[in-house]
Amino acid sequence: MFARWLSSKKHPSLPKPNTIVEPSASMPLFATIQENTDYVRQALGNSTDIVIREFTYNSITEDVAILYTDGLVDGNVINDFVMRAMMTDTMDIDPAQNPFDVLELHTLTIGEIQKVSDMKKLFHHILSGDSVILMNGYTTGLAASTKGWKDRGVTETNVETVVRGPRESFSESIRTNTALIRRKIKDPNLWVETFQVGNVTQTDVVLMYLHGIAQDSLIMEARNRLNQIDIDGIFESSNIEELIQDEVITPFPTVYNSERPDVVALELIQGKVAILVDGTPFVLIAPALFETFLKASEDYYHRVDISTLVRILRYAGFLIALLAPSFYVAITTFHQEMLPTQLLISLAAQREGIPFPAFIEALLMEITFEVLREAALRMPRSIGSALSFVGTLVIGQAAVEAGIVSAAMVIVVSITAISSFVFPSYDLSNAIRILRFPLMALAASFGFFGILAGLLGLILHLNSLQSFGVPYLSPFAPLELNKQKDALFRMPFQSLFSRVRTVHTNNVVKKAKRKPFRP
Repeated sequence: MFARWLSSKKHPSLPKPNTIVEPSASMPLFATIQENTDYVRQALGNSTDIVIREFTYNSITEDVAILYTDGLVDGNVINDFVMRAMMTDTMDIDPAQNPFDVLELHTLTIGEIQKVSDMKKLFHHILSGDSVILMNGYTTGLAASTKGWKDRGVTETNVETVVRGPRESFSESIRTNTALIRRKIKDPNLWVETFQVGNVTQTDVVLMYLHGIAQDSLIMEARNRLNQIDIDGIFESSNIEELIQDEVITPFPTVYNSERPDVVALELIQGKVAILVDGTPFVLIAPALFETFLKASEDYYHRVDISTLVRILRYAGFLIALLAPSFYVAITTFHQEMLPTQLLISLAAQREGIPFPAFIEALLMEITFEVLREAALRMPRSIGSALSFVGTLVIGQAAVEAGIVSAAMVIVVSITAISSFVFPSYDLSNAIRILRFPLMALAASFGFFGILAGLLGLILHLNSLQSFGVPYLSPFAPLELNKQKDALFRMPFQSLFSRVRTVHTNNVVKKAKRKPFRP
């Protein structure tokens, strides 16, 4: 009687056959199981992976239904803690007690249960791996957490490899990733906020930060940028990165990404925010400064002297990868007098039979290397390494013997290629790949004056960039001498007792100063 009375109340009618159904947040659930299940089937196009199981709740002999998506749930959890508990429960209940409360508070042995009162939330839970339980006569359902899809698990890092340090990396499961970070930071001030981004995909996006350390304005800015995203689908964290970055027309990345939990934990302690996207193992970190892309987590796992040396080598590698071909073109085209006599004679002898000018020669070699690099990445791993050896040895040697390029040019391009792989960040390497070509064109047109003009323009561009309101070249420009302890050099941990103010952190003191122990 109660169910028939509820169903007679004013309520949106069921969709007609062969019509497109778009559930809205304002549309409540129907009062009967039949109406709800019919609506779900129609809205999802009678999809065969949607399971709807109707049975009787044993304690109160009420009809109930459980709805879930096959492949997104853990079948054992549904069988043991939902269906078996409801079908075999014979507890004596007070007739005056609400059967819905009995189901929620006494029968279901699931850790996380949420109430569902509208169609939009019902579809979101079903398509996210939860199971929705409906009962006849009630316009509210229960969503039980039964997620259990297959994932890659925690494996060793593939991109950010280290000699010493943790080897675990993020996976495609957002809950696994948040757990990996909480293993590193067991502070109750590590707060997590979840958003659904994407009008169609409804991708889970998590904003993670340390409350009391990260500045409130930074958290609010990150939250606002995520809320302002209006797009149909998010499939990788790079989609979020492109939509929240400060500047789009720039080759330099302004949001850092990492697949290592220890890197993200370190940046969170520095007062930054992390953005995790479901379905990708790469976590975004903001704000990201230029010097961030030249640091590696391994810098903090080795001694101070070797860490500082390696970091200086990275800065040197940045200059070599950016300027080596341009310098070669400028010297051989305009400034031959700068070379020692013996070296000049050797280069002239090598270029005697070369039919192209130095710029065309460098351009051909750089394009060839980029093609080989992309081919090695896209080809199967079993033959990718063989292609690299063929490209670097056979093709290079054949080009020199055929008189197309000089041996010196092969050496310059090889050194440039090797130097471009010393950066921990692949995004910074991509920026250098782009900038190398216009600098070569300026060197071929104006010599060193063109290179100088290009570098001045590059520095001005870098000074104009910001990452979430923080100057991109901090702490070099504006120069802060007291923040150089962990920039170009890495000072001992006893000196790193304060956080970088440039990331707008509330709590400046990171740890107490302590002198090294001496027996």
